[in-house]
Amino acid sequence: MTSDAPPVDLSPIDGERFGISVARASVVAPDALASVNDFCRENGVNLLIARCPASELRAAQAMERDGFSLMDTLVYYARNLKKTPIPSDIGKVPIRPVRPGEEEAVERVAAESFRGYFGHYHADGRLPRKQCDQVYTSWAVRSCTSRDVADEVLVAERDANIVGFATLRLNSQEEGDGVLFGVDPSAQGHGIYRSLMIHGMEWCVSKGATRMVTSTQINNVAVQKVWARLGFEPSHAYYTFHKWFDRT
Repeated sequence: MTSDAPPVDLSPIDGERFGISVARASVVAPDALASVNDFCRENGVNLLIARCPASELRAAQAMERDGFSLMDTLVYYARNLKKTPIPSDIGKVPIRPVRPGEEEAVERVAAESFRGYFGHYHADGRLPRKQCDQVYTSWAVRSCTSRDVADEVLVAERDANIVGFATLRLNSQEEGDGVLFGVDPSAQGHGIYRSLMIHGMEWCVSKGATRMVTSTQINNVAVQKVWARLGFEPSHAYYTFHKWFDRT
């Protein structure tokens, strides 16, 4: 896109997954809605997935008036990695980088850990459940195989089996991002998620980052409690909207 283009692009991976034309728009402002809608109509888009900051109520209200439906609220937490020491990992399950050929094991953990998870895809009753479930497993596998998706994937290994994973990336020289985490239900309750978060912070520091961010659905309270105990603080939030163009 050029600097004058609307903040929207086609999403081939979503289009392939759901068999329709899908576009994504981020940080949508009220005065950009017309150009976003024009782009979607000109490109035959069926579904638009759009976000706006939760602090921008005017944008959220304008999108609702324009036929968008709220699907989720994504909350971000952040931690200064230099201000206070990173806590020690007292977990008993080793954490290490993923190895080539372990993609299927990570995929299995993702499938189990995200079973029943309710993100913005699942919140949309028009999208098939099976394909919605595949969003997270596909994301986890692509994180292992493509540096365009993640800069590092850490795994938790217990009794020679992978029981957890964390995907990480650098947003900038100063900021690392804990993107996607999963722990097999059979291994939950043993501090593995906490260990993955700690090793994620250590990875960020090893890359020169001084700050780490991570995000989740607003109703995913359990992980937010872990973040708070590890020194993370609420930072910002986004609303996610869907708009179907066969209704306009």
